[in-house]
Amino acid sequence: MLNQHLQVKTFGKAKNENIVLWKSYRITVLGARLFRMERSENLRFRDAATQSVWFRDMPAQTYQAEEKDGALYIQTDACTLKICENRDDCRIRLSNGEWKEISNAGNLLGTYRTLDECNGDVHMLWKEKRQEKVRLGTGVCSKTGVAVYDDVDSLTLGDDGAIKPQRGDGADEYIFAYGNDYRAALRALYTITGKTPLVPRFALGNWWSRYHAYTQEEYMQLLTRFKENEVPLSVATIDMDWHWSTTTAEKFRLEETGKNTPYYVGKDEYKRAGWTGYSWNTDLFPDYRAMLKEIEEMGLKITLNLHPADGVRFWDEQYVDMCKALGMDATRKQAIPFDITDDTFVNAYFDILHKPFEREGVTFWWIDWQQGTKTKMAGLDPLWSLNHYHYLDNAKEKENPLILSRYAGVGSHRYPLGFSGDTEITWATLDYLPYFTATASNVGYTWWSHDIGGHHRGEKEDELFARHVQFGVLSPINRLHCSSWETLSKEPWYFMNGAGEIVKEWLRFRHKLLPYLYSASYRTHEDGVALVEPLYYEWDLPNAYAYDREYLFGGQMLVVPVTAKREADGYARVKAWIPEGVWTDIFTGDRYVVEKGGVEKTLLRTLDSIPVLVRAGGIVPLGANVGNDVRNPKKLEICVWEGNGAFTLCEDGREDGDSGVLRTQITASLTQTDNENVQTIRMQSTGDVSVVPADRIVRVSFKDIPAGARVRVYVDGVEVPVKNLHLMHAAAEFAFGGAKEIVVTATYEPQTPISRLLAQAAKTLTVGEYNNRLKIELWVQLEKVETVEEYVTVVAISGMAEVIKARLTETL
Repeated sequence: MLNQHLQVKTFGKAKNENIVLWKSYRITVLGARLFRMERSENLRFRDAATQSVWFRDMPAQTYQAEEKDGALYIQTDACTLKICENRDDCRIRLSNGEWKEISNAGNLLGTYRTLDECNGDVHMLWKEKRQEKVRLGTGVCSKTGVAVYDDVDSLTLGDDGAIKPQRGDGADEYIFAYGNDYRAALRALYTITGKTPLVPRFALGNWWSRYHAYTQEEYMQLLTRFKENEVPLSVATIDMDWHWSTTTAEKFRLEETGKNTPYYVGKDEYKRAGWTGYSWNTDLFPDYRAMLKEIEEMGLKITLNLHPADGVRFWDEQYVDMCKALGMDATRKQAIPFDITDDTFVNAYFDILHKPFEREGVTFWWIDWQQGTKTKMAGLDPLWSLNHYHYLDNAKEKENPLILSRYAGVGSHRYPLGFSGDTEITWATLDYLPYFTATASNVGYTWWSHDIGGHHRGEKEDELFARHVQFGVLSPINRLHCSSWETLSKEPWYFMNGAGEIVKEWLRFRHKLLPYLYSASYRTHEDGVALVEPLYYEWDLPNAYAYDREYLFGGQMLVVPVTAKREADGYARVKAWIPEGVWTDIFTGDRYVVEKGGVEKTLLRTLDSIPVLVRAGGIVPLGANVGNDVRNPKKLEICVWEGNGAFTLCEDGREDGDSGVLRTQITASLTQTDNENVQTIRMQSTGDVSVVPADRIVRVSFKDIPAGARVRVYVDGVEVPVKNLHLMHAAAEFAFGGAKEIVVTATYEPQTPISRLLAQAAKTLTVGEYNNRLKIELWVQLEKVETVEEYVTVVAISGMAEVIKARLTETL
């Protein structure tokens, strides 16, 4: 039997009052818009949990069931399900009164197992000399309003935590009838499959990873160089060469002793003895324990790569203990086969092979399974089992469990994080990843980690790498990674012409974003809202579907990745759709006022930024920790943009072993009159204040309100002095002091559209590369204009380059 901590608790049996039997069907009403429709000519239905679906024990639902005209009608407050003897005739009526087919026509898709060997959305199958398009699976969101997931092929998950070789009979369909309320459809998915766990704070910083045979000294020199360059990291990855790998046959004299055979080394996909391993390569890492301790002291978490398919071999330090646990004769030196279907092997696999490494400093494991989908049990994918058991085992002794592995089907969100695999270094790959990442949210898989910068092949282009990092910083996980060639690396200092310096700044920005990102992790865990969402989750308009490379990031920002080269004038063009409302680019300050229905625009950006638009009233908390520190920051900056909005900042003590949580509800409200605007920020904290530094300093930055505004601060009702911070925008800085409520107001004169436009034009002309005389002449004319119409005319007739003209009028 599996160890207790590997036995997950499920509740697969539905309440009898939620079940309706009719002919060859068993219908379970799981919610007002969620149904399970089993169909079995043998009337064999499954009550047990499956690999994907763990929970069907919903409270008694309100519905009516009626047989009429040869069909069964099940009506809830939200929709009506019509069941017919012929499955193809079944229909569902949504809350808008429309009858829909129960099918995946219009499905907005989900995600895919791996992007290994992909160039964009094409698998480059080099060995087979052919190409194949990536075919995403289905999700629970559909343009028709109806999505279907058939769980019939999932194996049964027993009460003892073990997988049983039992499938469903006929069909086992879950019907999601949520119309265009896609977030509700995802919440429904989580109710039957389980929530997404809280992703640890450390995982949300910058990761270093490279497939390279580092020596111990070389690796520490690398981490030190990042430190000296003031580029923060939070996760240190050591790929497969941490153990004996390419030198295994030579090291252990396998050829000359006749032991380089499957009997001794197992079956390696590349016919090498070292693809799998569980003993540190002490030629490369002579004092690995000291190294792990030093890395930990630098503030980094550590993950090691695993390829477990070849089992355990006689040169592994744990071989004798594994043989004892499995009843094998260690003196024969026979390879211990990897068998994830054997409970005894699974228990020993974790207790003997992995737990000792974790006690020495390994935080979690990167499970790099690439050896197919078959095990001794028909229908059991070893990748699913590895993800399932590894996550449960990591949770045994860690408050912040984590794995890194490939996607293994519906329900894989329970085992973050996802590893998308070895993509090619191309613009096509970069262009595909934003769509791939956002679309995965449709099946609840919200924590993809990509090889930022691409893994192999392609070409080294400084601009491409910078754009890839910009996307990585604004994606779920920012993990720099590449292949093993000596001339291939993602260290920023190897990228010239300013690209490396831009990359460093973006990596620093990622670290600052930790308070924002960790709050988003809480939101995903508790509310089922993804960090990265397609635009159609919020706007049911054609362009929200068409512009599928754009996405919402944490609810406050709309990100438009730049996935094409700059033109000769130094600007990249990216076609974007901006929804209704007021949006401000957090980097350039461009302000877009958009009417109902949204607007399509071509946005121009230099290499240093991409369009990242925050909505009116947007709130983005940033940290200011020095170095690799990922803990709750001593200095917290609350960035606010004019308008009305809200954000919940979530902080806890998990990094220090404290389970306390502090939640700060931050609201922004704007009061406007003809002569005066008042922007108010209210921060209300509840929970365990001890999880944040006692000497915390808070800065509230009104990012689009000019300096000169009258700023006042009230801490628990008492006004505190505000000093001039000499910034370009209104701001206030003060001690937090464990306050329950803080109110900050900024009072200022309203800015007219032309005054905002001229302020932005001054910046655009200053940074624009063009003839200085013509720039000065244009500015002199612009200072005289009084209306937006005059502004447009003056710009149009000027002698400026067309790209500068386009930048000057981009927001209009």
